[in-house]
Amino acid sequence: MSVLVEEVGESAVDDTDTVHVREPDPATVLAFRTTEEGRGDLMVLGPRTRASYLAPKALSRCVTVRLRPGWARAALGVPVSELVDRIVPLRELWGTEADLLAARVTERPGDEAGLIEGALLGRLAACSPADLSHAGLLHAAVDRLSVSRRPPYTAKDGTAARVPDVARDLGISERHLRTLFTGAVGVPPKRFARIDRVRGVLTRAGTRGWAALAADAGYYDQSHLTADFRSVMGVSPGAFLAGDLPAATTCSAWTR
Repeated sequence: MSVLVEEVGESAVDDTDTVHVREPDPATVLAFRTTEEGRGDLMVLGPRTRASYLAPKALSRCVTVRLRPGWARAALGVPVSELVDRIVPLRELWGTEADLLAARVTERPGDEAGLIEGALLGRLAACSPADLSHAGLLHAAVDRLSVSRRPPYTAKDGTAARVPDVARDLGISERHLRTLFTGAVGVPPKRFARIDRVRGVLTRAGTRGWAALAADAGYYDQSHLTADFRSVMGVSPGAFLAGDLPAATTCSAWTR
């Protein structure tokens, strides 16, 4: 993966009876979907502050390019705070450039991720030195504030740094860090850390007791974990693990 892209994924949806859980995620994702009719388009999935439970529409193919938090503003050309909890067509941000890219991607199955990344890197190359410097600084802040990104995932070695400490170490004020972070990542640093901790717990749910997972993630206690988990997942940890999920809804952005 490049400095810009964190992960590439590919999937198909043929079981529309199974609820699809979209976890909260502080990253911005570009997705290319191909429907059963053969139509392809590019969508931008902004950072998600809460989980959603969807009844998915059948898709023959979906390729996702997950951007490293901190780089999305420079690559997309808009404040990421405008994309939070939204799914928007890339053409709304790039205009005809997005339509041309979608056409190229449609014509070259198997090369989707590479073409999308190439287009993003091309826009990154046109950014000012100041924008690139801010993106690099924010990438460092993200790593410092993240529990799930720094193994070993334990209270002793994996607890995320405090926002004031990160700002001090980066040589900027806490207020300036919060402003830059919100524009480039989409959410303020403290909210990012909250979402990140829940994501870390989700990766290990069922492997240990909730009290132990709470300690591993740096929560005060299990009740603190439960409150954060419920606020972003919509259900308690126990209900989620048991499959007792909220009723599925249809995502209108993916049914056009």
